[in-house]
Amino acid sequence: MVKRVLEGTVALVTGASSGIGAATAVALAEQGAAVALAARRRDRLEELAAGIRDQGGTALVLECDVTQEQQAADAVARTVAELGRLDTLINNAGVMLLGPVVDAPLSEWQQMVELNVLGLLYCAHAALPHLLRAAGDGPRQVADMVNLSSVAGRVARNGNGVYSLTKHGVGAFSESLRQEVTRRYVRVSLVEPGATATELVSHNRPEVRESIRNQLGQTMQAEDIADAITYIVTRPRHVAVNEVLIRPTEQER
Repeated sequence: MVKRVLEGTVALVTGASSGIGAATAVALAEQGAAVALAARRRDRLEELAAGIRDQGGTALVLECDVTQEQQAADAVARTVAELGRLDTLINNAGVMLLGPVVDAPLSEWQQMVELNVLGLLYCAHAALPHLLRAAGDGPRQVADMVNLSSVAGRVARNGNGVYSLTKHGVGAFSESLRQEVTRRYVRVSLVEPGATATELVSHNRPEVRESIRNQLGQTMQAEDIADAITYIVTRPRHVAVNEVLIRPTEQER
């Protein structure tokens, strides 16, 4: 058998209970990585882990809320303690709550900042020492952090003001960190999906949800984004894919 590219490595995927996170965990396991699955919905994680194990993979279930600093740090610590190392972090957990800025519920803004920004930062901060170590002594001599952004991280539009703010922030953080650690062979990559069929839309208020659905045309599947992420983290050591903007073919903006 041909050795799989990620054999002997460990990946932590946040927001792994559905959508892009779940699809990415499966894809990385197929490439040989042991995967730690982090999210709040334990039942979903257990089901996903069982599927990965049925295919001969290794999966660790981490029920946690990454908006809580200690829980994010504990998820990283448990990954290293139980799987032995950390070579790849997929910062996927996020929420998209759209609508006008005027009269918007402040709780929605707080939720997006807490998850899309602070949750990502907590995980990145806890993971970096382990990623740097993996780049020095790991089986591939390189480590990866992939941060999920959005087309909204490129262009702000009417109705996505605070969501766009959080995703622009993810992009700025990712590029700054990339410059800081790239010579130490920790690759920091930004993935910016367009319209994708996931649970993100369902988290919105009913009136906003209806408006979004009326605007949606062609969508990608979570597996399409997982395929792009897998491409990024399986490149040879001397190749870093810094940024991927990926839209459905028919999406114009």
